[in-house]
Amino acid sequence: MKINKKEILVLIIVFILQTLIYVYVGSNKGYLHMDEAYSFGLSNYDKVDIQNNEDFFNEWHNKEYYEDFLVVNEDESGDFKPVYENQVNDVHPPLYYLLLRINMELAKEKFSLWTGIGLNIIIYIFITFFMYLILKKLFKEDNYATEKSAILAFASSVILGSLSNVIYIRMYALLTLEILITTYLHIKLKESENIKPIIFIEIGITVLAGLLTHYYYILYLAPLYILFLVQYLKEKQIKRLVIYTLTMAIAGIISLIVFPYSIQHMFFGYRGQGAISNLKNIKEILPNLFTQIQNLNYYGFNTLLPIIFIIIIGVLIYNYKNKTKHLILRNEEKEILKIISIPSIFFFIITSITCPWRVLRYFVPACGLLFVLVMYCFYKVLQAVFNEKTTNILISIFLCVLLIVPIIFKLEPELWYRDRKEIVEELNGEFNLPTIYLYNSQNSIFLDDILLFSRIDESYVARDMDCTEENIQKIFENKDIKKGIIVFINKGQDNEKLLNTVKISLNFNSIKHLKKLNSADVYYISN
Repeated sequence: MKINKKEILVLIIVFILQTLIYVYVGSNKGYLHMDEAYSFGLSNYDKVDIQNNEDFFNEWHNKEYYEDFLVVNEDESGDFKPVYENQVNDVHPPLYYLLLRINMELAKEKFSLWTGIGLNIIIYIFITFFMYLILKKLFKEDNYATEKSAILAFASSVILGSLSNVIYIRMYALLTLEILITTYLHIKLKESENIKPIIFIEIGITVLAGLLTHYYYILYLAPLYILFLVQYLKEKQIKRLVIYTLTMAIAGIISLIVFPYSIQHMFFGYRGQGAISNLKNIKEILPNLFTQIQNLNYYGFNTLLPIIFIIIIGVLIYNYKNKTKHLILRNEEKEILKIISIPSIFFFIITSITCPWRVLRYFVPACGLLFVLVMYCFYKVLQAVFNEKTTNILISIFLCVLLIVPIIFKLEPELWYRDRKEIVEELNGEFNLPTIYLYNSQNSIFLDDILLFSRIDESYVARDMDCTEENIQKIFENKDIKKGIIVFINKGQDNEKLLNTVKISLNFNSIKHLKKLNSADVYYISN
């Protein structure tokens, strides 16, 4: 891997541009999805869920009580036990949480979304770098290979899927990087005639990291391993096959030594059982796959995937009828495209079928590879009709259109609960009043709103309480409620009845609906 001064300059420009875009998009994020709250809590807290505290329900708490779940306090600095122990009791391996915890150690005491977003921004610099290296292999024989590779790598880093991946504070950006490194190393392995041991060490380390990040990594690695297994058997390269297989086996064994609970999670945990159940649900396979293809079109190609396919089909038909140049791929290109396409498509299909919800995050680790795969094939098809200069111009125009489509049509990345930014500011400002959460435990997703409670000075979560005037008066006894109170009511309850009881019991006369959240409605009750 040799990088000259020109490439370094080009890559630095790309990194700066993408980082500026990430910072802009990240600045519009004002809320936490429940799973993102878990990211912080599982990296730091002494329990999987703050609701497991004995004193959580039916007690008054200050905002620091909830913020403690999201931050590393000074007296917790250097204590990394929760990183491991919480993952034992949850559903994921611990590597991502370790990296996030290290980042949290750098910003103790005060919660910030940038702790998580910043980590992903750093990861995405490496993602773009390895995407560039993969593309450079594909464009090896082309003029302006550096420029083409850098432009397409940059485009892959700022599609809606990548922007979403950066600002979603979970392990999917790290998994994306590990999948890209795995792909690049396998391309190198395929190219090498005289293989040095270092390549197997690099593959082994990457596989180990992938296995300790997310179990979906196996869905990418498995078809890639089978591809090389078949090729080595076909070419009778038994020695290479043995070394390659041992590399995978050793990485797998070490991952189980480090985190033996993976077996429990994958085969006996509720997520593993859910994935197997979805795989068996034949009726839902096609609808689920179709939904994820729609998501791929939106987030992976900024809605232009159908147009790309129409153009490709049109050009191929034109090429066939007019007998223009044939689509020619070098053997090296074919092998690289095979290494990219087979595991990426398999990963997309299987995750689409097995994932618990049809959303971007489950296939986003392969989203960038699918993007460059389609765009490279698009480029090669155009080359079969037009000369190189015209093809370059057409692809450049199309990429510009693709990147400005979200701006023109106001398409947004998967920015969880962007509309909650205002309520966070309100509850941290004019509506920072004594707050009661009338909590129905049958609809328990409190962590979706923990960021709000980490901003409210005084709050009380009343679990499955008999909402009588006497109980309400007792809860707010000795509380300063002259300016009113805030009431949260989650799903499955008679909101009107509860609100009237609270209003009457505290001698208020006004009820104002502030916000409908994912889990609850928020009201302001006052005189």
